[in-house]
Amino acid sequence: MEFIAKDDIVSLSNPGVTSRQLLSPKSSTSRRVTITEVHVECGAIQPRHHHETSEQIWYALSGASRLLLADNRELPFSAGDVVRFEDGDTHGLRNDGDGEFVYLSVTAPPIDFGYAYAQSSDTRKTH
Repeated sequence: MEFIAKDDIVSLSNPGVTSRQLLSPKSSTSRRVTITEVHVECGAIQPRHHHETSEQIWYALSGASRLLLADNRELPFSAGDVVRFEDGDTHGLRNDGDGEFVYLSVTAPPIDFGYAYAQSSDTRKTH
C-alpha cells in the first residue's frame, strides 16, 4: 500500500495552469498510471500536443472549456464529460468558460510531466 499525504502532492505550473500530481512516478512506485488534477484559469490554454506511448483519459470536474484536437478541430468539454485519447492522439485545451476549469487526467503508462511545466513545488531530492 502507498499513502500520499496532501502536503506531499507536487504541483507543476505554467501561466494559467496548475497540475497537481496526485499519483506520479515521483510520488509512487506504480508503473501503470499517473493521476493528475488540472486547474485551468479562465482564458488559459494547454497547447496541442501528444504522447507517443501513453493514453489519457480526462474527466471534467467543473467548468466549461474546449478540446483542441488535430487538424484545428475543437469540441466543447464541460463538467461531467469524459474523453479518451489514444497513444499519439493530438490534444489540448482552452478554457473559454466563465471561471476556472478543473479536470482529472489518468495517463497509462505513467509519465513524469515535470518536463512540460515551468515551475514545480517539488523540493524533495528523491522519492
